[in-house]
Amino acid sequence: MPRVSDDKVRAELDVVESLIARHPEGIGRAGLQEAFAESQGRPIANRTLLRRLERLRREDRIGVEGEGPRTAYRPGPAMVLEVPAQEEGYVPLSRDGARVRALMRRPLAERKPTGYADGFLRGYQPGKTWYLPVSIREHLHEVGRTPEAERPAGTFARDIFGRLLIDLSWASSRLEGNTYSRLDTQNLLEFGQHVEGKDVTEAQMILNHKAAIEFLVEEAERVGFDVLTFQSLHAALSENLLGDPADEGRLRTRIVEISGTTYRPLAIPQRIEECFRLLLEKAAEIRDPFEQAFFVMVHVPYLQPFADVNKRTSRLGANISLIKSNLCPLSFVDVPQRPYIDAVLGVYELTRVELLRDVFVWAYQRSCAQYRVLRESIGEPDPFRLRYRAELAAAVRETVRNGRPPSSTVLRQWAGEHGVELGDERAFAEIALALLLGLHEGALYRYRITPGEFKAWRARFAVVDG
Repeated sequence: MPRVSDDKVRAELDVVESLIARHPEGIGRAGLQEAFAESQGRPIANRTLLRRLERLRREDRIGVEGEGPRTAYRPGPAMVLEVPAQEEGYVPLSRDGARVRALMRRPLAERKPTGYADGFLRGYQPGKTWYLPVSIREHLHEVGRTPEAERPAGTFARDIFGRLLIDLSWASSRLEGNTYSRLDTQNLLEFGQHVEGKDVTEAQMILNHKAAIEFLVEEAERVGFDVLTFQSLHAALSENLLGDPADEGRLRTRIVEISGTTYRPLAIPQRIEECFRLLLEKAAEIRDPFEQAFFVMVHVPYLQPFADVNKRTSRLGANISLIKSNLCPLSFVDVPQRPYIDAVLGVYELTRVELLRDVFVWAYQRSCAQYRVLRESIGEPDPFRLRYRAELAAAVRETVRNGRPPSSTVLRQWAGEHGVELGDERAFAEIALALLLGLHEGALYRYRITPGEFKAWRARFAVVDG
């Protein structure tokens, strides 16, 4: 029987301890097994649980009362003080995450002023340093796996694009204090309806998310952990939101102050650029997509390479590796603002990642649960459409751009002239015609058709939404 790694043991100890911390009144083994399976998506064997509980008891991390079937496990003294068992609007915490949270809840005057720690980034060695233990990475791969794993980059994100666009635009904006509801966001993105009485910057923020997400999904095979991708991503997210338009997509050249923290980022432009390039070089060398994603969520806000909009850039940048690998994307839906802010502050002031890791893992599990249901409702992809994916997109694009009628005859002719195999032309034309007749503004991104081109074509041939 293979030896269980130390990382996996420590992770299981943290999980069991955090589950017990939620029950100051005590919890039995059966309740713990049920809670473990629910939180981790897998069961824990009774004998394994007993070993973990015995070690936690020896280390005074938990208390034990009773014997036999009536044995109850209670939080240890430190956890009672550090973990709010019933705090509403928080996420489940590991022991170390709870410690970071407790430190960041101290009054600002009691927290030590700190600056950018150069060794935090330079000391990270891709493939040797791991912010996510192997047990967590294995769990995330298990819950995030999709049927499109071997298909072209971005296939799964395209399958769920409509839902992803709304969820991620809304949830990421909400973490910045945006007050648009999910329905408000949907109406804005699908119909251009602004909410009266709200600040126009809120609508701009959401529309910028839309542009950035379209960029990541549409260019999934080309984007990566490089300067051009991240500057383009920042430019999309910051459009019309910064005091100086020249700062959109440009690395920071001046001092920035961050409210609510004792942390002061780098101020020298040359060092900012040097660290930014090093950050991306290290990210590109990481082979695990979840470690890549989390690394970006840690180091982009910490460096503050842009004048503003750094956290938004990190949240969408974290999705690059997930989208490219056809894993479930991270939408941040249901993530409470307070734990996320506490976690980012923990990185700023302590260079501690444990609380942000707790938020990341919990958020990803929530995203996977939602998109798994959505993906199952979609069903298996049509193999014919998958085979001719590029040709169908080209046929739709050229028909609209060139002002051609939505005609099966015209589409059959196009198929014969563009490499569709003999005998497949009729089926190809039927699918292409259905795509054209059902075309709407929310789907234009995948065909690289502008709203103006679509409007003119639809008016010319009196095409209505399907």
